[in-house]
Parts: sequence; structure tokens; C-alpha cells
Amino acid sequence: MSVVGAVVGFAIQTLAVSSIYILVAIGLSITLGTLKFVNFAHAAMYLAGVYIGLGIALELQFSGDIARSIGLGNVGLDLGFLAALAIIPIITFGLGLLMERFVARPFYDRPDTDQILVTFGILLIVQELIRAFVGGRSLTFSRPAWAQGAISLGPLGTYASWRLAIIGITSVLVLAVYLYIEYTDVGLAVRAGTEDAEMVNLLGVRATRPFLVIFGVGSGLAGAAGVVGGPVFSVVPEIGVGVLVPAFLVVVVGGVGSIVGSVVGGLLIGAVEVGLVMNAPTWSSVGIYALAAVVLLVRPAGLMGVVEVDE
Repeated sequence: MSVVGAVVGFAIQTLAVSSIYILVAIGLSITLGTLKFVNFAHAAMYLAGVYIGLGIALELQFSGDIARSIGLGNVGLDLGFLAALAIIPIITFGLGLLMERFVARPFYDRPDTDQILVTFGILLIVQELIRAFVGGRSLTFSRPAWAQGAISLGPLGTYASWRLAIIGITSVLVLAVYLYIEYTDVGLAVRAGTEDAEMVNLLGVRATRPFLVIFGVGSGLAGAAGVVGGPVFSVVPEIGVGVLVPAFLVVVVGGVGSIVGSVVGGLLIGAVEVGLVMNAPTWSSVGIYALAAVVLLVRPAGLMGVVEVDE
């Protein structure tokens, strides 16, 4: 393979991995930047996207202890990947609205430690409920037939269709959310909350519709990430935590409250992870933490953030 082909291959692999982290990180970033709410339960929306999406697209196998005790077998709609990608964001959007109203809102004025404890607790509860019903073994979330095989990019080489599909889907979703934040009244409220949260709080904006909607939008993105990431990562109950950690590091690196920062941070985290997996696998996890530490030392607010992470 030529040098150019190797570089393009590395870039495509990086973009495919980064895409999942970016979709999850955007919701974390805008929620933390605007509402100062640390929402580790955001990863539960990713889990919902993976498992419910698998049931919609193909078939979900219930083999956990509770499922066996009540005689619950396999359930699936077999509607295909695109149907799951269209339906899941709507479901997780609704779940996000419920979470904002009944979980997040009562904890807005509580210390960060309380927010972390309750949201991480919810994530663990969801994780163990999945294990009880579906089981702990890895399930197969097959790639759609139209994304099988490879696509030739001419002199740049031939690359997996699925990776290119992930990049395309993520690009559309991120662009849509960016335009929504930049050019709507809801987005104006979000940007105002990120830049001057105290003033927004004094005006009583926090409990109004814009932040409820933004919470739902972030949850919808996390659900979409679950559908897209299902065929990429292992479908196991622990994958929620496995995606949450790098996504949170993306927010730290890119900057709280910045969609562009989440994209930049996701690309950097993805590049470091892919590069180390290819050349020094045992250091892949250490590398992304090291990158986050260096960024925090140089720019405490992240590369493109306006709010310091510890505020």
C-alpha cells in the first residue's frame, strides 16, 4: 500500500471510531455546558439505542435469568438498519425528556458529586436490567446488506463500505444538530446558557422548554450512536460505560458546550486510540487519558470551550 493509501486508511478508520464518540459527546457537552449537569446516565441512552435498535433492525435474544424464568424468548421486528436508525432517536428523545423532568431537574442545584452518583447509578441499573433480561454474552448486530463489502476510492484505495457509511451518517446528524443550535431560538438559549449560565439562571430560563428539548436532542443523538455503533463495538451490557469514558474525554479535550469542540476532540481521541491500537495496543487507553491531561494543563477550558471543566 502506498503512503497516501495508508494515510487515507488511517483517516477513515479514525473517522469511523471518532464518529461514535462524537455523537455521544455532543449531548454530554451541551448538557454540561448549559445546565452544569453531569449526566453519566447519558450512556444509558446509548445502551437503549444498541439493544432496542437490535430488536427493531433484526432480533433481540432474551436469555437472561429473569427472561428465562418468565419464558421470554427472542423478539424482533426485522425492519432493517435504516428503520432502527429512524425510530431509535425518537424513542431516546422521549426518554431524554423524561430523564430531564424527573431525574436531572431535581438535581440541577445539587453538588456535582450528587449528580454523578445518581446518574451513574441509573446507568448501572439499566446495565444490570439488560443483563437480567438479555444476558451478559455478546450479541451480534449485523451490518446491513447495503453496507457489506468495500468501496473503491480510485487511487486512494479500497475501504470498507460500513466505515464510510458511519462517517456519512454521523456527518449528517452532527450538521443537523449544529444548524439547529446555531439558527433556532432553542439554540440561542443554549448558547446563552453556555456563555453566561448565571444570568440565564437568574432569568429563570433553565426550567423552560429550550433546555428540555436540548436534553432530548442529546439523548436522541446518543440513541443514534447506539444504532450506528452496534455493528462496530461489542453488544454487551458494559458497552455503555465503555463508550461513556472516551466520550467524556472528548468533552474535556474539545471543550464544554461546544459542538465544534466535540468534533475536534473526538477526532483527536479517535486518532490517538486508533494509532496506538495499530502500533502499541496495550497503551491505547493510557494514550487518550494522557491527551486529555495535556490539554487540561495547557487549556483548562478545552481546545474550543468557554467553560472550565472544573467550574
